[in-house]
Amino acid sequence: MSSDDLEASLEQVISRFNLGEYEIAAYLAVLQHGEMTASEIAENTSIPQPRVYDTVRSLSDVGLVELKESRPMKVLAIDPREAFGDIQESLNSLVDDLSSRYVAPAREPEAVSLVKSRPTILRYLDDIIDAAEYELTLSLTPSLLDRFESKLAKRRDSGIATEILLSPSSKAPSPTEFDYASVATTVKGRRGITTPVVAVADGNYSMYATRESIQGESDRYGVIFNRSELGFLVSGFLNTVLWTTAEVIATDGMGLPFPRRYGTIRRCISDLTTLEGKFYATIEGRDVETGEHWVVQGEVAEVSFGPNREVATLVVETAEGPVDVGGQVAAYEDIEAYEIQIGRDEPPTA
Repeated sequence: MSSDDLEASLEQVISRFNLGEYEIAAYLAVLQHGEMTASEIAENTSIPQPRVYDTVRSLSDVGLVELKESRPMKVLAIDPREAFGDIQESLNSLVDDLSSRYVAPAREPEAVSLVKSRPTILRYLDDIIDAAEYELTLSLTPSLLDRFESKLAKRRDSGIATEILLSPSSKAPSPTEFDYASVATTVKGRRGITTPVVAVADGNYSMYATRESIQGESDRYGVIFNRSELGFLVSGFLNTVLWTTAEVIATDGMGLPFPRRYGTIRRCISDLTTLEGKFYATIEGRDVETGEHWVVQGEVAEVSFGPNREVATLVVETAEGPVDVGGQVAAYEDIEAYEIQIGRDEPPTA
């Protein structure tokens, strides 16, 4: 399609849907009643009587209603499948032609991005799910779980350790109705309907969005964090505020193979406290006092949570002695961990 033809098609589609407030009100009223007179339309809508005739003739001109020139004049509804049939074909053709010319814009990663469009927020959520290499933590509505079910199942099949928090839990399907093990290692339900939508990939790339943003309401926004230091804010909020106030719906964490990789120390400790036997760790991080880069390897000697899970510590026995390992922005421990790998028989390769 040439540029002139494409422009003409676009104008045609836009003009067809360029209905004013009165046209919309009249059209819906006629659809609901099947047949109406001008007086009946005025009585059932807020359209002033003098404006009804012009309004219904506009609807007739674009093929949405039929006018029966009688006394009084009657307005007949046309089946929407017939009225919009041709425009649907034109729209599909137009979208195909526009898509063929679409060039994806280069999106340079920023430390923080504020987005307010529902489609953009959903696109970032989709991208974060795709970006996870070994760990994915999500706070979703049941409808979002349904929307991303097939994608989450593929990520689960590829070995991604996935934790999902669903809210409100009253609307989450029961384990007998939904195969949670196919999409996640652990699923929890939270009661509150105000629980935000959150996504964190590998403890790094993350998103926080209001519930209203997913519902398409006016008070909506999402914040995207592309740096690990900032993503920690979202990850910490999800792990300490949301995750700890939810009830387990289903869990299959025992089935994950070793060695395992962790982006958050709390998930690592949660796993190790429920499993038996010896474990060995390879941890990449930095000294909390000097900032010097460290790679720590050795047997896991101790794992523990502080009150309310605010402090999480892992002790690794190395050749130089025990090393206390904390999560991001650690202060009490010797090392702040970026990435944790846990093996059964020996420390995993760094």
